[in-house]
Amino acid sequence: MGIGQALGFVGATVVLVGMPGPNNIYISLRSMTQGRRAGVVSAFAIETGSIVYILLAALGLAAVVQASPVVFTAISLAGAAYLAFLGLRSLRSTDGSGVGAVKVTSLGRIFREGVLVNLMNPKAALFFLAFLPQFTTRGAGTGQVRNEMLLLGLAVLVIGLLLDLTYALGADTLARRFRTAGRGRGVAKYVVAGIYLSIAAVAAIEVLA
Repeated sequence: MGIGQALGFVGATVVLVGMPGPNNIYISLRSMTQGRRAGVVSAFAIETGSIVYILLAALGLAAVVQASPVVFTAISLAGAAYLAFLGLRSLRSTDGSGVGAVKVTSLGRIFREGVLVNLMNPKAALFFLAFLPQFTTRGAGTGQVRNEMLLLGLAVLVIGLLLDLTYALGADTLARRFRTAGRGRGVAKYVVAGIYLSIAAVAAIEVLA
């Protein structure tokens, strides 16, 4: 990869990964509602999901999913359903936690949910299925393509983690002003639920359109 192509790859990755989507919003919500640590854990969870995609792409299994629209649609709809579930669960919350109150939640649970959000995110799937292979050497052998996919995936992983941590720390900074006793508790769960449900609806529409 020449300098120009490398710069194009990095620039496109920053734009595509940094654009607001289910992953970024999940990280921001965790950071705003449960503190900086939860946001940072969410960022690492999201990129753990990316590692799975990178390995699948390097092994050539991504092509199988890409060649089967039914499989891809099923995975994407499952992701939208999961985000909708998170939104409905937020609406049912009765503990008053939200932007105005940092709730102590298992970091293990936060991590598991973050991995699932990324694995079921259509945007992430399309990125690794359609974008990453464009920067491999055409006509190269299987071994070379696999190694190139792993290297490209590593670069994406580093860029993605930096952007995710930026979202986590930025969201925590914005939420600090609301972290006073009683402030924002009445509406926080509705804001969180609304964002989750909106993401789920947009993801489902994009898949079915």
